[in-house]
Amino acid sequence: MDAAVKRIAPQAQCYQRRQPEKTLWYRTVQTHIETWLALTGGPGDESTPAYIEQAFRRYLDCGILANGFARAHCDECGHDFLIAFSCKGRGVCPSCNTRRMAETAAHLTDHVFPRLPVRQWVLSVPKRLRYFLQRDTALQGAVLRILLRTVERCLREHSPGCAPTARIGVIAFIHRFGSSLNEHTHFHCCIVDGVFAPAANIADATGAADAVAGVDFHAATDLDAAAIAQVQVQVRQRILRAFVRRGLIGKSDHDEMMGWEHGGGFSLDASVCIGGTDRAGLERLLRYCARPPFALEHLHQMDADHLVYHNPKPRSDSPRDLVLTPLELIDKIAALIPPPRAHRHRYYGVLAPNSPMRAAVTALAPLPVIVPQPVDTTKADAPPHRAASHYLWAMLLARIYETLPLVCPLCQSPMRIIAFITEGSSVRKILEHLGESTLPPCIASARGPPLWELEQAHRHQAGNDPQWDSSAQPEPVFEFDQRVAW
Repeated sequence: MDAAVKRIAPQAQCYQRRQPEKTLWYRTVQTHIETWLALTGGPGDESTPAYIEQAFRRYLDCGILANGFARAHCDECGHDFLIAFSCKGRGVCPSCNTRRMAETAAHLTDHVFPRLPVRQWVLSVPKRLRYFLQRDTALQGAVLRILLRTVERCLREHSPGCAPTARIGVIAFIHRFGSSLNEHTHFHCCIVDGVFAPAANIADATGAADAVAGVDFHAATDLDAAAIAQVQVQVRQRILRAFVRRGLIGKSDHDEMMGWEHGGGFSLDASVCIGGTDRAGLERLLRYCARPPFALEHLHQMDADHLVYHNPKPRSDSPRDLVLTPLELIDKIAALIPPPRAHRHRYYGVLAPNSPMRAAVTALAPLPVIVPQPVDTTKADAPPHRAASHYLWAMLLARIYETLPLVCPLCQSPMRIIAFITEGSSVRKILEHLGESTLPPCIASARGPPLWELEQAHRHQAGNDPQWDSSAQPEPVFEFDQRVAW
């Protein structure tokens, strides 16, 4: 163990591990999370769900070397560095959110979407209906199915030579947040700009169809603004009827909302289309669709008691910079944490897991899907199978920052992870040698609100405020007429 400690050197300049304890968001959660939990779980208030508290507490342990780390080693020169463990949470940790976003986009680009044009359809509903969508996952699925069935019918009509049973390929992302940290449920759907049909069903197809690997693709043509506007009208009618059938709104509300101008609060945008050969553009679009609810670079500190969150896309009726107290910021982020076992994106049409054409369609992706082979249990040294959707940590960093972290900064040789150190004594011994803290950051205890009355009472008892009288009642700031009849 002593020899291993001596070989470990401080972090090199080419790769610097993240230090979340030095960020503004970490310090905010570290200082105020216990106070926020005490306020939200107090008498008369709803208790905080367990998954929300767990997400915050796991974030406080994410990236802290005192909780354990992995050790990377260079076989050529003996240089080592440490890699802290991550919490793999959703909604709170900026690092893990970014990793999940990058991994999702990389997997869909490499293994799912074929080399065909992809169009983004974004649906937003009126505020009157968002309240019901925010917590009801079954209602979210119903609204999403209405949108995709309407779009599928539109693409069939604009795809020459396709069969009535042709299907679309969709990856749908359900966003529960807006750009200003508000609760705003809307849908981002990345849809292949055309329809697919089995090649056997269209043996006499014309040249408009491209038969590849047992599947025919018919590209959509003449999909202009008028066609998209017609889809919006149909989606609006069907969603309102679905809300009436479920008893969420009345028939009079339905008639009133159908008479609203400018789309009645419904917005459907399909202006973004990525070409079939632009794989980098497709990955950027998928990262945007899989993005986390907030960005750490938009958060700044105004003073000791106020934070500023920069809104990158403000509306005309909302400010560009949100001024929040630490408790208000934590409260907004907590409302955006997705519940457990809630899928962030869904597969539909030919990309659905049970679709008979999924294998043929995904075979058109740049990288083929790796089919797992049966593992021979008699061979002890057989490497474990890695799913196609699981990317190595180093490869994800190289994909995002265009640099490979597992390269020795001294001799430029490849490095490898040789150990995962979780034992407390070994962790402390290594961190003491490197001059790092051996204890995780201290979490501040809950604090009560500032009571100015008590402060004045203390000053009066100390003789600093002789004019203060506990029995005196201050005059009202505004005149109040008590003769008003209620």
